[in-house]
Amino acid sequence: KIYKKFRPPHHGITLRIISSISTMMFQAATVSFVVGLLSFATNSNAFLPNRAFTSNRVAFRIGDHSENGARAAVPKADSYDVTLLEGDGIGPEISAATKKVLAALSERCGFKLNLKPALIGGVAIDEKGSPFPDESLEQCRQSDSVLLACIGGPKWDVNPRELRPETGLLRMRKEMGLFANLRPAKVMSQLVDASTLKREIVEGVDVMVVRELTGDVYFGAPKGIDTDPVTGERVGYNNMIYSESEVRRIAKVAGDVAMKRGKKLCSVDKANVLDVSQLWREVTIDVMESDFPEIDLSHMYVDNCAMQLIRWPKQFDTIVTGNIFGDILSDEASMLVGSLGMLPSASIGLEGPGVFEPIHGSAPDIAGKDIANPLAMILSAAMMLRYDLSRPDEADILEGAVESVLDMGLRTADIKFEGDGCKLVGCVEIGDAVTEVVAVKVAAA
Repeated sequence: KIYKKFRPPHHGITLRIISSISTMMFQAATVSFVVGLLSFATNSNAFLPNRAFTSNRVAFRIGDHSENGARAAVPKADSYDVTLLEGDGIGPEISAATKKVLAALSERCGFKLNLKPALIGGVAIDEKGSPFPDESLEQCRQSDSVLLACIGGPKWDVNPRELRPETGLLRMRKEMGLFANLRPAKVMSQLVDASTLKREIVEGVDVMVVRELTGDVYFGAPKGIDTDPVTGERVGYNNMIYSESEVRRIAKVAGDVAMKRGKKLCSVDKANVLDVSQLWREVTIDVMESDFPEIDLSHMYVDNCAMQLIRWPKQFDTIVTGNIFGDILSDEASMLVGSLGMLPSASIGLEGPGVFEPIHGSAPDIAGKDIANPLAMILSAAMMLRYDLSRPDEADILEGAVESVLDMGLRTADIKFEGDGCKLVGCVEIGDAVTEVVAVKVAAA
C-alpha cells in the first residue's frame, strides 16, 4: 500500500532494475568489505583503545503494552506446553541432547515441560507438502513457548520458492508476529582462543543485536522475477520498505534491552543513500528522546559497523537494525565468539509465545555423524526459560552448566583447535555432560 501511494508515475521495469542492481551491489560491497577487514583485524593491533568493559545480564520480555512497557512472560507454573520443532539436518540430534538436559532440569526443579513435536522445514515439505503446515502453526500458537532446532538443506533448494524450508520459517515469523529477534554474542572466557580474531580483540565482548524480523527487503512488496517486455531479459527485484510503526516498535524493544544492559544503543542503517534508512533514523531518534532519554544513542552506517565489529567489537553494547542488515551483522558477530554452534537467539512479539533457536543452520553434511554442537540449542532453551516461562533461576542453571562443561575441557569439533589441551567429543557426549552437571547443580542447590 505504501509503495502504491508513493511510487512515481513512471515506475515500471526500469525502476525495478535500478532498485535491484543497487541493492545487490550494496550487499556485495558490504560482504567484500567484511572479508577484507577480517584479514586486517587478525594481523594488526592498530586503533585499539584502552577501554574497560562491563557486562550486564539482560532480563527482558516484550509484551502487550503497546506504548512502552515489557509484559511478563507466561506466569510461573508447575507445567508448560512447549512445541518442539526439530526440523532438518542436525536438528533431531541437537534436539535429543536438549531434551535430556531439560528433562533433568525439570525433574530436579519440580516442574513439568510437555515437549510436543511439530513439523517445519524440509521434513514438513516431505510429509505434509508445506514448509510450515497449518497444524504446526496452530500448535505453536497454543503453546507457552516454541523451541526450534534448524531447517533447510540442498535437497529442497531446487524447489519453487513456496516449497522451500526458509519459506516456512518466514511464514512462522509473520503469522506469529515475531518482529523482534534478540541475538546475544558473548565471548566465554573458555573459548577466547577459539575465535579467529586475536585475544585482545574479542576478550570481554558482550554484544546484543536486536534485529527487526518481519519487515524490510525479505517481506517488502512488490517482489518477484519478471521478463522485460522490451529486451526479453529476466529481472529479479525486491522492495526494502518499513513503516513508521514498524520502526517505532523495534526501537522500543531495543530501548528496553539497552536499559537493562549498559544503557548504550547503536542504531545501524544506511541513511546516506537509502530513504528507508532516513525514516529509520528519524523514528529511532524520536523514540529514544521521548521514551529512553537515559540511553546513549549513536548511529552507524552498516558498512562501517561491519568493519567496526571486527576492528573493535568492545565498543558495542546493544545494536538495533533492520532485517537484512541484522541478518548479516549478527552472523558476523557470531564469529567473535568462535562458532555459530555457541549462539542462541529469541524471536518474540507483542503477544503469544516466542520462538527460541540456535542461529546456526542445519549442517546436512554432518547430520547423523554425532559431531554437531548442541550447546547453542541448550542455551536457546535457557533463553526460553528466562523470557517466556518466567524461570530465570533455571535459566541460570543451564547457562552455568554449559560453562562448567567447557571448564571440564570438553569440545565439539567446531570449537576445538590444535594445542588447546581439550578433549574432542561428539554431540551425545557433550549433551550428556551438560545433563549430568545440571543434575549435580540442582541437587546441590
